[in-house]
Amino acid sequence: MIKKLIKFLLILLVFLTLIIFYLSFFGIETTRFNNKIKKEILNINQKLNLELKTVKFLLKPLNLSFNIKTFRPEILFNNHKLKLKYINTNISLKAFINNDFSIDDLKISTKAIKLNDIVLLARSFKNSAGLFILDKVIKEGFLVADISLNFDDRGKIKDDYLINGLIKNGKLSLLNKNNIDNLNLHFKIKNNEFLIEDISATFTEIKLSSSLIKIIEKKNIFFINGKVATKEKDINTKLIKNLLGDNLKELEIDKINFSSDNNFKFNISKKFKIKDLNIKSLINLNNLDYKSKQQSIKKYLPSFKEIIKLQNHKILIDYKKNKLNISGNGELIIEDKIDSLDYKITKKNDEYIFKTNISINKNPLLIDILKYKKEEDLDSSLKLDGIYVNNKKIEFNSILLNEDKNIFLLKNLKLNNKLKINSIDLLDFKYINNDKIQNQINLKKDKKNYKIKGRSFDAAKLIDVLLNNENNSDDTSIFNALNSNIHIEISKTYLDINTYVENLTGNIEFINNKIDKLNFDSKFPNNKKLTLTINTNDNNEKITTLFSSYPKPLIKKYKFINGFEEGVLDFYSIKKNDVSDSVLIIDNFKVQEVPVLAKLLTLASLQGIADLLTGEGIRFTDLEMKFSTKKELMTIKEMYAIGPAISILMNGYIENKKLISLRGTLVPATTINRSIASIPLIGSILVGKKTGEGVFGVSFKIKGPPKNLRTTVDPIKTLTPRFITRTLEKIKKN
Repeated sequence: MIKKLIKFLLILLVFLTLIIFYLSFFGIETTRFNNKIKKEILNINQKLNLELKTVKFLLKPLNLSFNIKTFRPEILFNNHKLKLKYINTNISLKAFINNDFSIDDLKISTKAIKLNDIVLLARSFKNSAGLFILDKVIKEGFLVADISLNFDDRGKIKDDYLINGLIKNGKLSLLNKNNIDNLNLHFKIKNNEFLIEDISATFTEIKLSSSLIKIIEKKNIFFINGKVATKEKDINTKLIKNLLGDNLKELEIDKINFSSDNNFKFNISKKFKIKDLNIKSLINLNNLDYKSKQQSIKKYLPSFKEIIKLQNHKILIDYKKNKLNISGNGELIIEDKIDSLDYKITKKNDEYIFKTNISINKNPLLIDILKYKKEEDLDSSLKLDGIYVNNKKIEFNSILLNEDKNIFLLKNLKLNNKLKINSIDLLDFKYINNDKIQNQINLKKDKKNYKIKGRSFDAAKLIDVLLNNENNSDDTSIFNALNSNIHIEISKTYLDINTYVENLTGNIEFINNKIDKLNFDSKFPNNKKLTLTINTNDNNEKITTLFSSYPKPLIKKYKFINGFEEGVLDFYSIKKNDVSDSVLIIDNFKVQEVPVLAKLLTLASLQGIADLLTGEGIRFTDLEMKFSTKKELMTIKEMYAIGPAISILMNGYIENKKLISLRGTLVPATTINRSIASIPLIGSILVGKKTGEGVFGVSFKIKGPPKNLRTTVDPIKTLTPRFITRTLEKIKKN
């Protein structure tokens, strides 16, 4: 009996062992507990439902529990269906025997699921700010994930959950309306921590890659840091402008090619605002073509046509708390001439603090107003140090141009947003110009006024500019609302390459950017005087006087007169409301050639006088011209010149660079003498009884564009009363 009992127990033990072995290694499949599992899922989340096929039970004898696994289940929620690979959980053996088990843990392995659907599922378990943002951002893509969840006694997910997976072909729409396409990555999500690895994507046509991005959530704030790299690529310039926004929308970038490595960190607040953004980037700028329509650049860089290129630049960018630091260096190319450029820029709020050094070795450099040109293949450097305030002003702490012994230095130059000078503390120039003239001039600020001193200065080009722009509006001024007195002392001032004045002294007083008073005195080496004054009276009339007992250097700047000699020049002008009335008087001078006058004489068959004019010259005892100017229009009310050989009376107008229209009378002196002599009593007193043989005078007209003038002449036998009157006036004065 005992043996049978022992045998039975042994058989039973073996049978139980086999059952345990079978259940542990092979398990059993049944649908018996499907409803129970669904009920437990509903206890976890009332919004979920399951469609289960067979469920496999696998015994775990060591911890007295069962592993329950179901394959190809489907989760149903909010009219969405998610297809899974399997769901796996464990229950205690006691609960299983008592048919009273509850789910303590849950493992889910998914098939490819739409990203939006998986975010909705996650939000059904535990809604958070991060999941809400993801739901708004995600537009396309698929996810494959392994999810491990543990539950407390009340069926809530514990904080030790773990989600591993990957995303393929994702598309995100960011808050700035730019898209991320072709997103592929691996991820790991733990409690309040997101790790994203092996990322590749396209951000508005720029290919991105990243080894790691880490996101940590603390009190509904997301702390994000990571690395992103971009591959070398030609970038659409319209895209760059869109990304950079309004600050650089006027930047004419024609081509750009670069790659970059970027480290970043920032946080997103519970109100979805980005804070504490910190970016460190290394940019390899292979090529950037800047296309400029500003032909004013050509005034300084004569090689420039349309494109300025930057090549092979290494740029470091550090952005932190609204402070941006940029430093870089590389090649500067203008029309295939390669120079170098390095720079440091710091942006804080609306201020850009910059330091730039440009080595201008291969390219020529031109400063036309100073008659200075640096030729090609001469080493020079331009250093700029200053501050730019967005759309407000530019302040240069210093501008320094060095080329051999030529030095151009400016300090504390302040410009407004229209690039007009608000003030300058120092200007110090030492250079040899194109005419081999040594220039040394210095300007210093003294409170609100200025002092200019120099040993030598070539003012020829400056005088040309002033003469050409004398009738232009105040917009041509380089200053902005200048209210200062400028005192000038220059030992030697060149009027042209051969002529200079000595000991130029004077003062210029500016009020609201206009000259209110001016007083210059100087002498030529031959002790001849040159003085210039400007005064503004109570009626706001500006009175200008110019006197020179050696006018040749001034007159020869006008190209239509050649061989001007001797004489005394006296000029007087009154200007009000941009209209000036002027009188120019020149006494006792002669001219060797006046092309228009020579042509008139030839056309009038006054060949002898024409030969004289182009030979030794014709002497005039008096020239007086009364004229008015308004903007670019000069109206000659009357110009009268009298001399031993010829006299001229003329009027008309000249519209600068557009049209010339003149008419007048030209008469040899013998005709004048005969005409005056015919006047009873007065004629015999003035010129005596005998007159020369004389010839007829001519009336003339000159009209047309400056480079295509048409001249007509008509002989006259009778002089106009006006001509005779003006001649008598001149004779009486003499």
